[in-house]
Amino acid sequence: MRLPQLAREPSLDHVIALSDDVGIAQHATYDIANRHEGYCTDDVARAFMVANAASVYGRHRSDALRLGRTYLAFLAHAQMPDGRFHNFMSYERTWLDEVGTPDSNGRAIWALGHGMRYAPNDGWRRMCRDLFERAIPNVAELGFIRSRCYAALGVAHAYDALDRSAPLLATVLAQIGDDLMDRYAACAGSDWEWFENELSYDNARLPEALIRIGTVLGDVRYAELGLRTLAFYESVVVEDGAFVPIGNDGWYPRGGRRSRYAQQPLEAAAFVDATLAAESYTGDPRYRELAATGLAWFDGTNSRGAVMTANGGCCDGLEPLAVNRNMGAESTLAYVASALALTRPPADVLHLVR
Repeated sequence: MRLPQLAREPSLDHVIALSDDVGIAQHATYDIANRHEGYCTDDVARAFMVANAASVYGRHRSDALRLGRTYLAFLAHAQMPDGRFHNFMSYERTWLDEVGTPDSNGRAIWALGHGMRYAPNDGWRRMCRDLFERAIPNVAELGFIRSRCYAALGVAHAYDALDRSAPLLATVLAQIGDDLMDRYAACAGSDWEWFENELSYDNARLPEALIRIGTVLGDVRYAELGLRTLAFYESVVVEDGAFVPIGNDGWYPRGGRRSRYAQQPLEAAAFVDATLAAESYTGDPRYRELAATGLAWFDGTNSRGAVMTANGGCCDGLEPLAVNRNMGAESTLAYVASALALTRPPADVLHLVR
């Protein structure tokens, strides 16, 4: 498959438009930031990783450094004394929760581990390590498997940053890998090679976590199960060469009917990252073709033939009869991260994406 037009250095224009001196606006009305909805750690964590990845491009470097500095300051402010993170902040800079959701805490750890490895200067990397080390004792308390997988992606990056010589981090990764293997053993059958009895949201992050854990620990058990479950997921969501993710209007319960809408951009981004992790582990170029299939979803190779992007932004969802034309942070960052991932040559993908 030819890489789609979006596999170029993407514009940061809409990311910049959504951002201010606090963070990145969580939602938008069309392409205008919706200040009533404030900010969230989930999206700032995503934005910090995008800023890190964009900083290697000369034309983006100045903007990426300015944005990344703001996003890292937000993450530092979000961290509580016990190492956990707030999630929701009002536009008036008031925290709206006692503690953030498990997913937001997992994503914050992911972003900080990523920053330890790929932030563009030593000061940021040291700050990421300080915040990460305060957060890492809380990984075991994350109650949901996706939250733990988000954290695992960050721990894998941090483990690489420390030359794979941090026994505590190796233990954390093995515990999450073992949990995924146990869930698979308890749930999987010949017709359902998965960890749960439902495909819901951000599905590809589960096999991606196993592939990345197996890669950094040098443990083929984790990586091979990641590849097997990714193959099952591919069999569900790739139809006639197009990526058709599970819609969040009903998900896909085992033995039931899969939801086809409302499709979310984060599913395409997760598929891009998981297939590129598989390519990095196996060296098989077929996975890069699959990643291009995921990116092409943004460019109109989807179940409605709808182009989802404009001026560096991405529409929030694909519905049965229409496109959700709002361009919020989650959707826009999903697109920009995916496009950045596929502008890199294969050998660089694992290191510059997520």
